[in-house]
Amino acid sequence: MTAPSLNPRLAGVRSSPVRDLLALTGVEDVISFAGGLPAPDLFDVDGLRAAYDRALSGPAARRNLQYAATEGDPRLRSLVADRLTRRGLPTDPDDLLVTTGSQQALTLLTTALLSPGDVVAVEEPSYLAALQSFTLAGAELVGVASDDDGALPEAVEEVFHTRRPAVLYLVPNFANPTGRTLTLERRVRIAELAAEHGVWVVEDDPYGELRYTGDPVPALAAQPAAAQNVLHLGSFSKIGAPGLRLGWARLPRAVRPAVVVAKQAADLQTSTVDQAAAAEYLAATDLDAHVAGVVAAYSARRDAMLAALEDALPVGSTWSRPDGGMFTWVDLPGGVDSAQSLPAALREGVAFVPGESFFAGEPDRSTLRLSFTTHSPERIAEGVSRLGRALRA
Repeated sequence: MTAPSLNPRLAGVRSSPVRDLLALTGVEDVISFAGGLPAPDLFDVDGLRAAYDRALSGPAARRNLQYAATEGDPRLRSLVADRLTRRGLPTDPDDLLVTTGSQQALTLLTTALLSPGDVVAVEEPSYLAALQSFTLAGAELVGVASDDDGALPEAVEEVFHTRRPAVLYLVPNFANPTGRTLTLERRVRIAELAAEHGVWVVEDDPYGELRYTGDPVPALAAQPAAAQNVLHLGSFSKIGAPGLRLGWARLPRAVRPAVVVAKQAADLQTSTVDQAAAAEYLAATDLDAHVAGVVAAYSARRDAMLAALEDALPVGSTWSRPDGGMFTWVDLPGGVDSAQSLPAALREGVAFVPGESFFAGEPDRSTLRLSFTTHSPERIAEGVSRLGRALRA
């Protein structure tokens, strides 16, 4: 008997080591720096419970349990548009499509913008789930060189000239996995290059409100050259709660119909009741105050990790010092393969993500990603101490 076949594209998509290590978050004696998880102790459980109660009370309750428009709850879109506008990205509600997390927005864009064999340019290293999504779409990934200030415009220009990509994918604010932030000067230049060459730019911004030091940098989508071809993705996961699975895509007019059709084919719409509850929450809550509390807690945790790394890591190690977000990126000396060090780390009771999975091209195996958001400063110090022992061993 011959077994039915699977899509051969799946053979080229590796399982996410982040998801594979996620089970360790509940193991009491393992301090996990692997998952990019918001801190559950900071979730506004009472505020969200009250929002769901309002969404399921009164004459709107039954409507909030019904099918609804693919584009999303009009009230939620209006509230999100107002928030983006206040943050310096002028947005109309009609510019927005509500998605089941910003990861779905990324998947929908691969459907709308890419054909098998198209080239996608990505900053090296880059967000693993984006690499998975593009690979599953049959795209060819091409890395763009970067430094501590993000993607190099001259490297972007070279890739545009030599490989003619359909899409450039960037995480400009506190990038996953490196924690780097793309400078304003580079945003202006990259937007100009993309407009000149007719390349779609996907600006993934789940961490933008989690800034601990420095001044906010205007979005890529806010640059004068960006109006027609920069697609901006946002999420409620990092400033609210990831279990809601709510995100949004701010789309140029030319691409909106195609992305809406892609969503109709994927799931018809994002959960009506979750959108209604989120709208109730945003309307009744001082979200800026909530985010300020999250930022204060994460800032202390970032500082604790950076201080602990000074004493724990092998001599010659380097690491990023992010102005915000959830991650620091470590480069080990002497050609150490971080993946080979992971078993020793787990025996010491600490987990991290080896850096090799975040590369589109030849990986730098001496790198690793650490997330600092889910543990107290004291627990972080203990975890980094364990990591140091494992690496020295």
